[in-house]
Amino acid sequence: MSKRVDIQKTYKLYIDGKFPRTESGRYIKWESPTNETVVNICRGSRKDFRNAMVAARKAAGDWSGKTALNRSQILYRIGEMLEGRRDQFIAELVLQGRTKKQAEIEIDQSIDRLIYYAGWADKYQQIFSRVNPVSLPYFNFTMPEPTGVVAAFSPNDTSLLGLVSIVAPVIAGGNTIVILSSESLPLCSISFAEVLHTSDVPGGVINILTGHREELLEHFSSHMDVNAMIYCGDDKDDINVVETNAALNVKRAIIFSDDNWGTEKAQGPYHILKTQETKTTWHPVGV
Repeated sequence: MSKRVDIQKTYKLYIDGKFPRTESGRYIKWESPTNETVVNICRGSRKDFRNAMVAARKAAGDWSGKTALNRSQILYRIGEMLEGRRDQFIAELVLQGRTKKQAEIEIDQSIDRLIYYAGWADKYQQIFSRVNPVSLPYFNFTMPEPTGVVAAFSPNDTSLLGLVSIVAPVIAGGNTIVILSSESLPLCSISFAEVLHTSDVPGGVINILTGHREELLEHFSSHMDVNAMIYCGDDKDDINVVETNAALNVKRAIIFSDDNWGTEKAQGPYHILKTQETKTTWHPVGV
């Protein structure tokens, strides 16, 4: 009897709570550092990004309208589901070149980061809201509100932790997101999408693409329905493209150039605030 050949995992995109193949039919041949494993990764296109944007915009109203407590519960559930698939992610991280110890650290930090932002989801409003002193018969309140749809480039040097560190504060603040996973270490991104699919996250809130940064940067940064663009990397030409295109519709450009995502500095309520708009309202006294 011949030796059994293992069935290789199919890595697709994650758009609107579904797992479509790229509309272009193109793929990227990804090889493990030891050249023992070859995987075909979907090469996301401009059309895939546009489809993801439509899904993210459609989901934005319902997601921002949920209570902060409910968003906190959903983030906690994602962390809970990720904990249950810990061994799978350790294996994928090792396949991508991490040692077993490094893989264990990365998955643990990723789970902890989700739980961390689950805790902040119903508290950051109290930190950043305020009552402003005015010399008129009015109350004047300032509070943070979600900016809307965020497009993001995940850190390229981490497969899971960087992705989680970008996604978690964005959705904790009531935004939806379309994110391009690490180009060199893409495997954990779609496995993380499987975690999302079996959690309580509504379809369209988080959309994950794989593909080439160079091909998609212009589309991500110039799309007129994007409210904020997060870029992780230190390429000066790319940063210039992001900041220039951000001016087209006054979207917010957020640049993380040299962040170490494994440190405590890579998390905090100010990371939520980066994709929040400040709303100030006036209210007559006695009404």
